[in-house]
Amino acid sequence: MIFLKQEDTYKHKGMRAKLIDELRKKGISNEEVLSAIMKIPRHFFLDPAFDKIAYQDRAFPIDEGQTISQPYTVAYQTMLLNVKSNEKVLEIGTGSAYQASVLAALNAKVYTIERQRKLFEKNIKSYPLKEQYKNIKFYFKDGYQGLITEAPFDKILITAATAIIPPVLIEQLKLNGIMVLPLGQEGKQIMTRITKLEHEDLQIENFGDFSFVPMLEGKN
Repeated sequence: MIFLKQEDTYKHKGMRAKLIDELRKKGISNEEVLSAIMKIPRHFFLDPAFDKIAYQDRAFPIDEGQTISQPYTVAYQTMLLNVKSNEKVLEIGTGSAYQASVLAALNAKVYTIERQRKLFEKNIKSYPLKEQYKNIKFYFKDGYQGLITEAPFDKILITAATAIIPPVLIEQLKLNGIMVLPLGQEGKQIMTRITKLEHEDLQIENFGDFSFVPMLEGKN
């Protein structure tokens, strides 16, 4: 799927405002995260056939058997990550680039890795917000290997299910840095926040149950 040029109308902005109200009711309390989601036209990242339902709080299919995450999930992970302006954030699993856009709207320096060549090339050629968000860099790589050339990172976000805490990514995280990931087997995972403490110790916090597509090794 190639991104098509679309308009962000008052109707779309009204639907986004209703989504923000829904996210607040579901417990998303970080106003900076909500403001970032309000800025991003989610319908830009979906086939135009989804236009009327693009702001429902649900996941939708995209290319290569992947999905664009439910807005609540995007908001929840972003809230746990606690992104600050100008922080270097590594995202594993670009997918549609919607999550990366939310991070960019928080003024982070976003480095996002995609292992599916078609998804990577789509974003390189036709990312719909390239004029607004020049603070995103796209990479075609194996996410389990991270991005050693740009490490260390203040924050790392994994947007696919992994059964282990990837040790290479922990190595690429700054001291006192935070990683958020859905940890567990395929089917159901626990949203997990890891803080890298002194002496390489890890503080691990568990949050709610989620369901993500699996994180795979290699490139495709």
